[in-house]
Amino acid sequence: MRHVIVISEDAMVFEDTETLKHLPNFGKIWDKAARVNRVRSIYPTITYPCHVSMMTGMYPDKHGVVNNERPIMCEKSSPWEFFASAVKVPTLFDKAHEAGMKTACIFWPVCAQSPSIDYLLAEYWPQHGESVRQSYIDAGASPDVIKIVDRYANLNVPRQHPEADNFITMCAADIIREFKPQLLMLHPANIDAYRHGTGVFSDKVTHGLHEIDVGLGDIMRACRDAGIYDDTDFFIVSDHGQLNISRSVSPNAMLAKHGLIDVDADGKITDWRAFCKSAALSSQVYLKDPNDKQAHDATYALLSDMCKAGIYGISRVYTAEEAEREEHLKGGFSFVLESDGFSSFSNDWKGPYVRTLDNSDYRFGHATHGHQPDKGPQPTLIAFGPDIKEGAVVERASIVDEPVTVAKVLGLDLGDTDGKVIEGILK
Repeated sequence: MRHVIVISEDAMVFEDTETLKHLPNFGKIWDKAARVNRVRSIYPTITYPCHVSMMTGMYPDKHGVVNNERPIMCEKSSPWEFFASAVKVPTLFDKAHEAGMKTACIFWPVCAQSPSIDYLLAEYWPQHGESVRQSYIDAGASPDVIKIVDRYANLNVPRQHPEADNFITMCAADIIREFKPQLLMLHPANIDAYRHGTGVFSDKVTHGLHEIDVGLGDIMRACRDAGIYDDTDFFIVSDHGQLNISRSVSPNAMLAKHGLIDVDADGKITDWRAFCKSAALSSQVYLKDPNDKQAHDATYALLSDMCKAGIYGISRVYTAEEAEREEHLKGGFSFVLESDGFSSFSNDWKGPYVRTLDNSDYRFGHATHGHQPDKGPQPTLIAFGPDIKEGAVVERASIVDEPVTVAKVLGLDLGDTDGKVIEGILK
């Protein structure tokens, strides 16, 4: 029986492989592994839309998840797209479940309450004051999974790294030992966090590569303990790269200045005609009434002038039609702003227009993402196992190709997808 484990090392890039191949566990498999050196991500290069593409083989215009956060306007921060119901197309989990395979998900985004996942520990954190343990139950964790969660309660510190990564790795390892799922997808995020906090390349990031090497060893050991190692194909993938930034800018402050957002004396929004919803190095611009031509034209004119000025952090203003045609990005928005590469977008509407950096959020660290996917360091793919061609190197592929390739290994058909099988890495 074939097993597949997909580990998404958030924000891992091709340049990291020079370190990884010399580490104890990656070094052991390096000569046997196949690689795709650079994988083109999707737009925006932000975690949740990327991971939906990585489990569906579809671009955001079809799968429906276009941002980490839900499209709620006039808020500095909105609830994230945690729940599987946001995905409009079949996933790898759906197809595996239909085929009678046991499935497991450990912190893979946009999977909460999925009926197709047998062993689910969703990426979801407390929303209403409940305990972390209860939040996992609310998000779909079964009693079998909660038993494992309880074993590692001392490591269970959501969104803190490396504690969170150690916790989910230990949980994944025990699920492998006890239940031997045919498909397991795991999402550690330490490299992403360290890049946000210290820049794209730093000593902290290098240390993080050592941490993910240890995690890979833990998962491989669990497969050996379960007696499934020789029947398991491993895919180590990533969702996006990052770019170093030097400032955060607030387009909504400019919309407010020009009467497209109404703000009272207390700084609260009383009405709005246009609102920029940040995706860090891009931003999606919504109109309260998409059919309001006056608001549409006024917003486009203002944003275009800001872009032409060259000082407001905007390198391009995509119309909705351009975003769909060029980047397969479609949602309820009317425009998309692309960053100049060193300015991240905020949701703030109060001003000032420019703010200094901090580490309070993925939008405001020393590096971030959300940018057009051809920019900067690129994600990479490393695969090994009985169905993988030893030593094969493919220079380029797309992130939407990855789930189609996994599906082929498992004997599944994802249907009519945007991706294609990466034949060069398979036997």
